[in-house]
Amino acid sequence: MTAMPPPNPADSPREFLEYLYQTAVRRALPLHTTAACLPPPPAPGSGGRTLVLGAGKAGGSMAQAVEALWPADAPLSGLVVTRYDHIPPRPEGLPQRIEIVEASHPVPDAAGLEAAERILALTEGLTANDLVLCLISGGGSALLTLPAEGLTLADKQRINKELLNSGANISEMNCVRKHLSRIKGGRLAAACAPARVVTLTISDVPGDDPSIIASGPTVPDATTCADALAILKRYGIEVPAPVAAALNSGALETPKPGDAVFAGHEVHLMATPQQSLEAATEAARAAGLTAYILSDEIEGESREVGRVHAAMARAAARGTGAFQKPCVILSGGETTVTIRKQPEGTPRGRGGRAGEFCLGLAQALQGQAGVWALAADTDGIDGVEDNAGAFVAPDTLQRARSLGMKVDAFMDRNDAYGYFEPLGGLVVTGPTHTNVNDFRALLVL
Repeated sequence: MTAMPPPNPADSPREFLEYLYQTAVRRALPLHTTAACLPPPPAPGSGGRTLVLGAGKAGGSMAQAVEALWPADAPLSGLVVTRYDHIPPRPEGLPQRIEIVEASHPVPDAAGLEAAERILALTEGLTANDLVLCLISGGGSALLTLPAEGLTLADKQRINKELLNSGANISEMNCVRKHLSRIKGGRLAAACAPARVVTLTISDVPGDDPSIIASGPTVPDATTCADALAILKRYGIEVPAPVAAALNSGALETPKPGDAVFAGHEVHLMATPQQSLEAATEAARAAGLTAYILSDEIEGESREVGRVHAAMARAAARGTGAFQKPCVILSGGETTVTIRKQPEGTPRGRGGRAGEFCLGLAQALQGQAGVWALAADTDGIDGVEDNAGAFVAPDTLQRARSLGMKVDAFMDRNDAYGYFEPLGGLVVTGPTHTNVNDFRALLVL
């Protein structure tokens, strides 16, 4: 994604908001952030080798960044799994030393299972002279699937779908995933012992906790089997009886902080949501606007978060709020969508967190003059659709009504995609090859 000159906010509100989004994404691209985090290769003559393992939506671009920066005369090999269609074009002349495979996200599939098995197998025979570079980014939980004893892939797929539809937040989902896995929750690091492990990670979670990013395969896990059981109970999600018994007994417990298996390991945050929001802030200020960052850790039901953002933007537009126009209001984090049950035969709604945010936002803005907004996932994919997010303008509701579309009806069936598509309001970027989670920008003029 190449840099572009900023459009004039007053002349081209949508283009300006898309520019801010692209600025935020560029800040998180691995090629810009990897060099400062790379350790030196094992010393020549030590017999040590460098193995690269990884999983996540940014896995392909992270692997290519390591290949481009690693000394040509230093041995390098490994395996990284990323989402389907998320391998970036290989730069001309860059030799491939790390294998990159693809699998399904957000619901795991057999390709992800095979990749996880192969990654775990590659750790066999590692020595204290070896270096393991682990490239971890959001999406790795689904892509790196290796069910615990007593669970099948079909079980994991069902549990994953139910978690995604339940409204559980990312911390809750990943707590369950860690305890139902043979590779997540620090278990990959344990398998790498006695090798030195350096984890390079791109954060897609509120608070940037490495133990939550992709369910923390290489870092200690402070959550417990009891926590996982409580979450399953809270959302009414069943697991096979033997697995429930293993959780109850603590047999599926993960490696904890202070465990000797993590001695000497390093974790480097290569990119974070806050850094991307700050990049967008600088771009907005360069265009002559005041920029406000609400937070990079906003969670909650997407439509409700949209309504809260709308209230702040309406106040700013009227000159009665804490924010002074002309301005841009920015936020990040990871909201959730609780899928509403529909009558038999009702078409399934389409869309993700960003689109649902925009539905709630548009409904609450009620056509407020002088307010435009864009919400998009920084990986370029909102849920499982082909759009990154959506755009809201002062005339969005009016144009929808002229087509016989009522926003309430689309919200009832979680159909943001169906609402914004005929309005030309979908934001389509394709995979961005990074992932620092939700990006939201409201322009108030």
